Amino acid sequence: MTTELAIGIDIGGTGIKGAIVDLASGELVSERRKIATPEGGRPADILEASRELLGGFSEAGGDGLPLGVCFPAIVKRGRTLSAANISKEWIGLPAEELFEDALGREIHFINDADAAGYAESRYGAARGAEGLVILTTLGTGIGSAFLYDGVLVPNTELGHIELDGAEAEKRAAYSAKEREDLSWEEWGERLQRFYAHIEFIFSPDLFVVGGGVSKHHEKFLPLLELKTPIVPATHRNNAGILGAASLARREAVATA
Repeated sequence: MTTELAIGIDIGGTGIKGAIVDLASGELVSERRKIATPEGGRPADILEASRELLGGFSEAGGDGLPLGVCFPAIVKRGRTLSAANISKEWIGLPAEELFEDALGREIHFINDADAAGYAESRYGAARGAEGLVILTTLGTGIGSAFLYDGVLVPNTELGHIELDGAEAEKRAAYSAKEREDLSWEEWGERLQRFYAHIEFIFSPDLFVVGGGVSKHHEKFLPLLELKTPIVPATHRNNAGILGAASLARREAVATA
């Protein structure tokens, strides 16, 4: 059986990481490379850092493989319509085109939470799940991804819904727990309010919770009382890489 490979690059506010992925198994088949996101997160600097990161995969057989890039922004038809933890200069740019010019190849460009959600649907906690799966990432903000019967519905921004007079992520993101020194129980009350509201609006079949704090899921998920099953994500640090690579391969096949 021929192994299907692709490269995924995940651009974040503090680090840019990437790897070559075996798309059958969802495993990394190269070293996961990571470099610091340039201070300020300005377009020219991130493009150059991404080019440097990608260059490291040539010796590992990365030349010519499908390439997916996920990014902390709303991505619509290749343009970045927002910017999270990076320079606001990205807002409104034809970012997909800029990356393709800088990297010298075609890419598949997608929001980072959407990439993570797709990875969980294909390789992780939502694999085989039917109906509506909502992934949320709890970190500096709250990212989200919707998948219906495994099909991605991109660019949901549940962290920015207004709840009790404030953006939901201002009160319920993991950063709020740290900033306000909340106990797990106090934070759990805020998560309960958030997830119960989302549950009422969308009637999902499964919640998947990602972000670094999901490794401590036993401290807060049991505090939540929901009708919908809620489970921790399987792939945390690698979810964006896996999802971006998998979507890039899917697009390459579709357009071949």
